[in-house]
Amino acid sequence: MTDSNQHQVNVHSRLTVVSSTPTEPVGRISALSPIDHIMSTHTVHVIYYYLTSPFSKQGRYAMDLDNVRISLSDLLSKYPWMTGRLVRDVHGNWEVKYNDAGIRMFKASVGTTVDEWLRFADESDERNLTVWEDMPDGDPTSWSPFRIQINEFVGGGIAIGISFPHLLADPTSANLFYKSWTDAERGDPTGHHPPILGLPQLNNRPPPNIENTSITIKYLQKNSKLAPDISTKMATFSFKFSNKMIKQGLSKIAEKCPNATPYEYLTALFWLQIIKLKTLNADSPTHSISLCLDARNLLDVPIPKKFFGNALHFSQLCLPNEMLIGDNGLAEAVESVHHHVNGMKKDDIFSLIDWIESSREGLDGVYPKAVQMYGPELTCVSLEHLVIPKHDSKDELESLVYEAKFRNNEKPVHVSYHVGKAEGAGLIIVAPSPEGGLARMVTVTLQAAEAVKLCEDPVIMGMVPTMIVSGGR
Repeated sequence: MTDSNQHQVNVHSRLTVVSSTPTEPVGRISALSPIDHIMSTHTVHVIYYYLTSPFSKQGRYAMDLDNVRISLSDLLSKYPWMTGRLVRDVHGNWEVKYNDAGIRMFKASVGTTVDEWLRFADESDERNLTVWEDMPDGDPTSWSPFRIQINEFVGGGIAIGISFPHLLADPTSANLFYKSWTDAERGDPTGHHPPILGLPQLNNRPPPNIENTSITIKYLQKNSKLAPDISTKMATFSFKFSNKMIKQGLSKIAEKCPNATPYEYLTALFWLQIIKLKTLNADSPTHSISLCLDARNLLDVPIPKKFFGNALHFSQLCLPNEMLIGDNGLAEAVESVHHHVNGMKKDDIFSLIDWIESSREGLDGVYPKAVQMYGPELTCVSLEHLVIPKHDSKDELESLVYEAKFRNNEKPVHVSYHVGKAEGAGLIIVAPSPEGGLARMVTVTLQAAEAVKLCEDPVIMGMVPTMIVSGGR
């Protein structure tokens, strides 16, 4: 940043927001799923930026923060996972106790405008807009897993940061909760629909088929043996690609893969360029990447997008070097990613759950130790499922992320995603863009020297991205 004092984030108040209606029955315990447990190494952080404050200063109270607590308290009555506390069962596995202890809310001030921040802040600055706090060792029953930080900028802009342990939910859950909050604050009845908690099919699934070792299990087994160097300095940069440039890119590989999505195209593009940066591995006979996809549509829940928890599918795609080099390497890679993404099956989710459960049986009822899911090898996360057709047009696309509007109906100008403890080979998150349509935001975390080189890569820069929260690049 150009002026550390001017851009300092000053947290000046903290309060607890509880649900307006007590959870019944009091003290109910909800066990976390096997998939939840394997994600417990990481944390999730999502930040929503607005050019003007969406909170009305008129209402029952004089303070805008007090106003917004009313709708939030009402909504939290439907999210006992968020207001409860983590406890362990007799085997040592995690559960949520519904005790209505509430979530922590922080209020902070920032000495610059939102526009200046988005142009000149970097990832280390942005961390201060949300809470990065690991679960305490020992007994966490007094620790609030969910934190919301409201950051007020000079000129009236605002950023709302949500943070929580990945053990309890994934980034999609954060988006769905936040969208419900904005709907409820705006008076939209859709914001009052309760979420679906827990995986229904865990209680009514077919007999375990341990021999069906899915690619997700192979990925998990492989990761359990990897120990990335967490001492290596990492850097994060965000690239905003326009609808026009993504459309041009997709047209260039349309003959090879006519149905490719922006995620599949950008995954292949960044993968190939990052391979070239990692000079020690550039001549390897094969190259691999981890693909992280949302599996909600495979869960047999009545409304998949209302599921609150972890519904992620990790798998590895490995391609020979000779396929990736040469003039047609990008098209080949896009086609391979496309087939891999569309090959995801419900059996992969079932077999993963069965494998974890069978491992638990051999460990006196304790789930296997969580492993690092993001970063031991280059990992690319898709939020493509959050882009949907507009209500009044089948041809135009909009994002649930940027439809999160409070009372003044203003959309976010940017949304940032971060995952804690994702050090190692790198992390790529492909998310919707405020422009809508095919436009996408790509947030890349790499070892610092590699990340700087990527920002100078002629292929990436040839797509004329706008750099967001990237230190003024």
